[in-house]
Amino acid sequence: MEKKQRLEKQKVQEALKNAMSSAKSVVFVDFRGVAVADDTKLRRACREANVVYKVAKNTLVRRAIDSLGWQSPGEMLEGPTALAMSEVDPTTAARTVAGVMKDVPALKIKGGLLDGEVLSVDRVMFLATLPSREELLAKTAGAMQSPLTGFAVVLNETLAGFVRVVEALRLKREEAAS
Repeated sequence: MEKKQRLEKQKVQEALKNAMSSAKSVVFVDFRGVAVADDTKLRRACREANVVYKVAKNTLVRRAIDSLGWQSPGEMLEGPTALAMSEVDPTTAARTVAGVMKDVPALKIKGGLLDGEVLSVDRVMFLATLPSREELLAKTAGAMQSPLTGFAVVLNETLAGFVRVVEALRLKREEAAS
């Protein structure tokens, strides 16, 4: 019986290790006092944002982190802990949990991990305010496109002005010839 439990725990630890190693960021969440309806709201928000949300035993999370060679989160893994992990963008998990926290005050962020480095609550909240990768790329493309568009408009107007001048000269010469 005990051997079966140990094998089960090893499977869970390995699954946690795999999930954390492929995640861009991990956010540790304290869900004490959260109602079932609010927990369902958080899980739905995570699912919609492609964020993996798991409740796990702290010892198994610690072992998974140790096996990855990452910095130990220490006190963050005390009390009930859930993990929100995003494989898409480092800001997604933090933004999703912080967004639900506005409606669910009992939900608390304990801290997080980014590239194996421990993040304090303040740093996770800062991460939640950053725009996503797609937003940054769109803003960069817009910033690059704006001067090019302006340059094209100036060139077009210069050519159009030149054509108008040539046309006016042609009409003036036709009038002078007649």
